[in-house]
Amino acid sequence: MDTKEYIASGILELYVAGTLSELENLEVYINAQKYPEIKKEIEDIEASVLSLSKSVSPGTKGFGDMKNRMAKLGAAKTELISNKVSWTAYLGWAASLVFMGGLIWLYQQNDQLKLDLEVVSKENNTMEQQIADSQNSLEKTEELLNTIRDKNVTVVALGGQTVSPTSYAKAYWNKVEKKVFIDAQGLPDPPDGFVYQVWSLKLNPLTPTSMGLLEDFVNDENKVFALTNPNESEAFGITLEPAGGSETPTLEQLYTLGVATS
Repeated sequence: MDTKEYIASGILELYVAGTLSELENLEVYINAQKYPEIKKEIEDIEASVLSLSKSVSPGTKGFGDMKNRMAKLGAAKTELISNKVSWTAYLGWAASLVFMGGLIWLYQQNDQLKLDLEVVSKENNTMEQQIADSQNSLEKTEELLNTIRDKNVTVVALGGQTVSPTSYAKAYWNKVEKKVFIDAQGLPDPPDGFVYQVWSLKLNPLTPTSMGLLEDFVNDENKVFALTNPNESEAFGITLEPAGGSETPTLEQLYTLGVATS
């Protein structure tokens, strides 16, 4: 097959316009699969049609504009097309362009719809997370209230010490459940690289046992921390320690101290 002559015949333009018969369409499709240059020419024509579809409007003026643009694709090819393609073919081209323009508009609308759905989905996810956070916060508040109101709870007030006289805290100790809630609202934010550590104390002789750290103190909104306490505590103390905590309390950094009454 002389592919150049085949391309110049104008049949590929009619194929893209959709005015060929099923048999002719099949023939062009087979040739396009067999000859890469034919397939590329079809792709180039389709690209030109998409470009034309953005500016061509209905009416005689629109057809004249379309013919002028087609001339820019190559003088020789346009001459052959003008000789071989009837006004019926031009009408097919115009209908195809309008159809393609409609498809482009639909694709744009579809893309916008997808973006809108993504925004709505993100908003829903954010709302669901906020609801979940609120529920978790409510559960923690209810747990704290239940702990404070429990008849088995001993409330221990922790007063400020030499290093920070204005500091204060409270310990809500449930001996039955071996649990202590530390309300540390009265403590200042620890400096970078340091953390508050809570101690259970036996007083005679003085024997400290670590109950744990007040982790992420700065970002905790209510400054209430739950710790386990299986010890027979006589007092509670809070010291400022290097990040990670210490094996024994740094007494020079004792911020609060309180004696547990029976």
